Amino acid sequence: MSDIGRLLIMTGVVLVIFGLFVSVVGKLPGDIVIKKDNFTFYFPIATLILLSIILSFLFYLFSKLF
Repeated sequence: MSDIGRLLIMTGVVLVIFGLFVSVVGKLPGDIVIKKDNFTFYFPIATLILLSIILSFLFYLFSKLF
């Protein structure tokens, strides 16, 4: 059970760090923002790539534990 606990703590720490970074920066370089008169299009490519890398790493760790 200690392995699951460490994984959960590590997941929480990574999510807190990611959340703080996104809230401080607002958006990452590479995110697409198009603003027109009454229209704003926001596509967070860099944020999605970073989130994908983090989740892939966590799933990799989870598969190694079990």
